[in-house]
Amino acid sequence: MTQKDLSRTAYDHLWMHFTRMSSYENSPVPTIVRGEGTHVFDDKGKRYLDGLAGLFVVQAGHGRVELAETALKQAQELAFFPVWSYAHPKAIELAERLAGYAPGDLNKVFFTTGGGEAVETAWKLAKQYFKLVGKPAKHKVISRSLAYHGTPQGALSITGLPALKAPFEPLVPGAHKVANTNIYRAPIHGEDPEAFGRWAADQIEQQILFEGPDTVAAVFVEPVQNAGGCFPPPPGYFQRVREICDQYDVLLVSDEVICAFGRLGTMFACDKFGYVPDIITCAKGMTSGYSPIGATIVSDRIAEPFYRGDNVFLHGYTFGGHPVSAAVGLANLDLFEREGLNQHVLDNEGAFLRTLQKLHDLPIVGDVRGNGFFYGIELVKDKNTKESFDADEIERVLYGFLSKALFENGLYCRADDRGDPVIQLAPPLIANQETFDEIEQILRATLTEAWAKL
Repeated sequence: MTQKDLSRTAYDHLWMHFTRMSSYENSPVPTIVRGEGTHVFDDKGKRYLDGLAGLFVVQAGHGRVELAETALKQAQELAFFPVWSYAHPKAIELAERLAGYAPGDLNKVFFTTGGGEAVETAWKLAKQYFKLVGKPAKHKVISRSLAYHGTPQGALSITGLPALKAPFEPLVPGAHKVANTNIYRAPIHGEDPEAFGRWAADQIEQQILFEGPDTVAAVFVEPVQNAGGCFPPPPGYFQRVREICDQYDVLLVSDEVICAFGRLGTMFACDKFGYVPDIITCAKGMTSGYSPIGATIVSDRIAEPFYRGDNVFLHGYTFGGHPVSAAVGLANLDLFEREGLNQHVLDNEGAFLRTLQKLHDLPIVGDVRGNGFFYGIELVKDKNTKESFDADEIERVLYGFLSKALFENGLYCRADDRGDPVIQLAPPLIANQETFDEIEQILRATLTEAWAKL
């Protein structure tokens, strides 16, 4: 197929995700054909820095032959078998490996094929758990404003982005929202991180009390919240959330679909912030994207009722724990340990942040925030007042210019307005100072041009 034929066929037949399809009616569809290290290449041979690790996924970088060879070897040996009342060696080994990395007594691993399914699994599991222990009224969940937790009906209900949910309402009832940890726009205690963290955590307690503790099953939180633009937790925040959940017998679910597997420099991000959840949901970086897999990792305490008598968790996915994906996951984790990717992130996160903070001299840059190799740059119209863009300006500058211009200038990343206008950056974990400088230089030139268009 020629480049022109590929683009036309993509528009005619490939329904791209979260995409305004009309944009490509008369324009070529960007088509990526190859990856190498921290870069990808399109069908014209142009090179782009992958500033988003695909979609917070390609931790070990592109073109890792050993991961591809692992997939081939496993497919030749056992390409598929379900884990519905049966097991296969790679699923067993990967479950044990994940349990070994997980904190506390999180020893039970329920495999899915992605993050949204892992979140869906966690809510269903929480509901059934409380039925099994004699508290059937506990079914509601609490999550945070602007948080993204996936697209299945249950996970979408937990998601805190109204615009994403509106086309699919009515959704699953019982999902309630509280304040997030965006201290840049804190309504109170904005100059005192510890006080703000206590206030933000206490909003969870207030919501539990408002709904009734006997009706709330779980709290879903990301270690660093993705949507809205990389909100890290203030000091003491998660310790207070853990205390609240314990007080009211509410499960704490750490949604680490993005943050796990080195994105913040630890295998599980809850370890970096010093809390032990009841459930971890994860996916993306487990295989560095070389094969799809996800997991819901559950504490022994929560799993115990399901291991008694004739109790069954009536839930599953055909491709959950797929042999090829599980084998690739194991090889990817071997690679993590052999190359010290977590330590590499810890050693270089400060340099990445300092490089991005150079952009503060631009009038359009309001805030730079995040953790590890996961940062957001919030764009503003006025640095002094923190005034954001109106709907017309977002359409004209963010969608009409910035997203396309960054890509044309050689940087694949995300320019998004889920909350306030933010550019998100999460390169492969093999990135170094050369990568950081390339990101900063492309951003500087493109943001300067975007400001001129305002």
